[in-house]
Amino acid sequence: MIQRGVASFGLDYGHCPPWLFERMVKLGREMIEVLIAEYGPDEFIRRIADPVWFQSLGTVLAFDWNASGLTTILTAALKEAIRGQEKDLGIFICGGKGKTSRKTPDEIQEWGARLALPGAQADNLVYNSKMSAKVDSALVQDGFQLYHHSFFFSLRKNPPAVSGAGSGRAQIGAWAVVQQGMNVEKGSARRYHWFSEDITDLISEPHSGISSQAVLKTVLDMTSHRSEKSREISTELTQAGYAPLMKDINLLRKYSTPLSQMAKFGDHHGRQLTLLNLESREFKSHPVIYDDFSKSKYLEKVLATVADQKPKTYEEFVAMKGVGPKTVRALALVGEVIYGASPSYEDPARYSFAHGGKDATPYPVDRETYDQTIAILSRAVQKTHLSQSEKQKAIGRLLLSS
Repeated sequence: MIQRGVASFGLDYGHCPPWLFERMVKLGREMIEVLIAEYGPDEFIRRIADPVWFQSLGTVLAFDWNASGLTTILTAALKEAIRGQEKDLGIFICGGKGKTSRKTPDEIQEWGARLALPGAQADNLVYNSKMSAKVDSALVQDGFQLYHHSFFFSLRKNPPAVSGAGSGRAQIGAWAVVQQGMNVEKGSARRYHWFSEDITDLISEPHSGISSQAVLKTVLDMTSHRSEKSREISTELTQAGYAPLMKDINLLRKYSTPLSQMAKFGDHHGRQLTLLNLESREFKSHPVIYDDFSKSKYLEKVLATVADQKPKTYEEFVAMKGVGPKTVRALALVGEVIYGASPSYEDPARYSFAHGGKDATPYPVDRETYDQTIAILSRAVQKTHLSQSEKQKAIGRLLLSS
């Protein structure tokens, strides 16, 4: 079972030297071949979706344990390591950092064409990729801006229906998403993990784990099960039509008090209808502090489009073009203030592996997960074709990081 939680790492502004990247690619290729031979492509994808295992693999491949660059460099190294061997290994990696992340849908479609996948399968992978990015930028509003998005998937080969009829048609196995956001002011990064077999709903608590330097006091989390009523109200508002929706929006506009004025007059109650009541000391750079949707014509335009199309579900609403954090916040505010449907403000990152202690203070250490991860990766290292000294160094890095 994949453990949900947090591993601590800071924002890394440096660059990975070529010699280190080459070593990571070489060792990564060896590790992938051993792991897939022993556990299969689907299990490899499942492991990638585990924050502890992902972090540990990066450590084995010689990168810093606590640096945000581990995410981007590890993904790039793995992608390069399997280049040209994707079909044989049965795993595929799309996307990456910055501009490369925006090419993820095109890369998925390219693989779909090369693998002769049914169009619906490739389209579904693209949809899952886009929705994971949309959810972590619009529904989990924690102040971290996404800059890395990678999509992993495996392939299964069905046996031929008739003996001697060929190798059978391939079909998608498992998929995982690893994406990362940064908060420059806090000097930290946060990584979001998704795994297909853990997901029953792309909107409701879809993460297999979220890695972060700290658990924040106040986060608007529309993916939480405690936000279910808020999601329902938001969907109903979009289905009611533009006029009724704007009637509620204008009601808030009439009685809302800008946060700056609230601070000036010390008014913490009464007419305080500022977006979601987030505290400035926790979100100094979060857009909600400066958000004044009362003057946003773009928001009105988006709401008009949404109300016209009347999405049947909250997922359909979120998936619509133009719907982003501000639209989500506006409807959540209407639902909370007017209809009493409060969303969750608890950070979905529950605890920190890095800050755990043997006495469970402040958080218990999940030793079983760590021990299992170390054992699996250590066995894989021993089975590679590396020299004995290289094996010892890799295992030493893994043990040191634990």
